[in-house]
Amino acid sequence: MPARYGALFTEPHPVPAVPDGIVDPILWGQEVENPFPFEAPGTIVVDPDAAFLHLITAPDRALRYGVSVGAAGFGWNGTARLQFRRKWPVWKAPDSMIARRPEFAPYSVANGGMPGGPGNPLGARALYLFQNGQDTLYRIHGACEPKYLGKAVSSGCIRMLDQDVIDLHDRVQDGGKVVVMASLRHAPFEQPY
Repeated sequence: MPARYGALFTEPHPVPAVPDGIVDPILWGQEVENPFPFEAPGTIVVDPDAAFLHLITAPDRALRYGVSVGAAGFGWNGTARLQFRRKWPVWKAPDSMIARRPEFAPYSVANGGMPGGPGNPLGARALYLFQNGQDTLYRIHGACEPKYLGKAVSSGCIRMLDQDVIDLHDRVQDGGKVVVMASLRHAPFEQPY
């Protein structure tokens, strides 16, 4: 396991180490040849079928991170803007989620949401995706349990290991382009959030 996936104690809340042997090494964050050379540096491209998020850094280079994506029926795709980023964000359960999971009602928009910290479904960082000036309600965020990395398990959001989303958060700029490719396959719904 790369050293960067050890426990982080410099954050406002502790970030636990990723346990050895759980994450396929192909999903570790790493520099790769840019598979999207037509995209400008600073663009994020998410390929849900490969379970990769690429941050384009140069015409021929990209940083690639493993992700978990939306389960069947919850996926989202399209081109968006990274409207803003938050450290240890407040999570506000959307009404559609509360309809499915009434136990999340205390964390609704009307109730002010869940403060950032351990147990918050957004983890250490969140990147907010907007389309045509409107919030898509989809995020790129932390709190991915290592055993689910590379799987289709979320309610549409793109989940990353906290260590990776912290790294991504610090490399991108508000207003950047985000492309979420359409999934060509449907995965079983494994764990709703």
